[in-house]
Amino acid sequence: MKRITLFLLFVLPAWSFAQTKQAETICHTSATEKFAVLASNKKFNRDHPSPLPYVHETQAGGKMIKLKSADGIEVNAYYIEAKVKSNNWIFVFQEWWGLNDHIKREAENLYNDLGNVNVIALDMYDGKLATDPQNAGKFMGEFKQERGTEIVKAAIAFAGANAKIGTIGWCFGGGQSMQAALTAGTQAAACIIYYGQPEDKLDRLKTLNCDVLDIWPTQDKWITKELTEKFQKNMAEAGKKLTVKSYDADHAFANPSNPKYNKEFGADAYKHSLEFFRARLK
Repeated sequence: MKRITLFLLFVLPAWSFAQTKQAETICHTSATEKFAVLASNKKFNRDHPSPLPYVHETQAGGKMIKLKSADGIEVNAYYIEAKVKSNNWIFVFQEWWGLNDHIKREAENLYNDLGNVNVIALDMYDGKLATDPQNAGKFMGEFKQERGTEIVKAAIAFAGANAKIGTIGWCFGGGQSMQAALTAGTQAAACIIYYGQPEDKLDRLKTLNCDVLDIWPTQDKWITKELTEKFQKNMAEAGKKLTVKSYDADHAFANPSNPKYNKEFGADAYKHSLEFFRARLK
């Protein structure tokens, strides 16, 4: 009995301390870090089949450019300039594969369908590009939000002080779309998240200066119903406007690189995305 008592005296405080530290770690983990944890999840990997080979040939004058960032590392981006000078900009954020040709095609689709707008798709992996889930998970796990923020700041500087910025991204890029809108401050005009990790810190959400459209598939096992409802609650508490458009589909249903792209739901989500941007980029 004495041994059991001694065991409890020593072990329980240690266990309690460990649990407290773990809770503190989770509480202080950023939205990006929370999503990056999925990089090592085998089921998450299986839910993202490798993209089909595709080489994009621009019909709109799209080109790769390099931007200067404050941290001294050049930023790669795919840029399509408006035909007539415009302060309207769309920042496009990649899936977890990297800035591949599927994303360039989607950037060009947005450019063509929105009309007089500048579109820039940012390379958040600094040149790294995955064609299989293993490397995609590796690159996403290595990603640092600090660098991501510098990339976005470089794009904002390139767009100019008068730019009105809309952001859009899928999966990993959905979360980055949210972070970019926060970074853009008063220049943010619209934010579209396709099943990405939302910002969950209320003090951060209170600084948001634009409306958000959240494209959410109800079968998503990663961006869950609980997570989406918490986002709705937080946005309401922060006094910000959030529209959730739900689909009876699974995660990644509308990813540009997904060989199992759901044409019906994907087209509908894209239609709502265009309407959302048009109403806010005038």
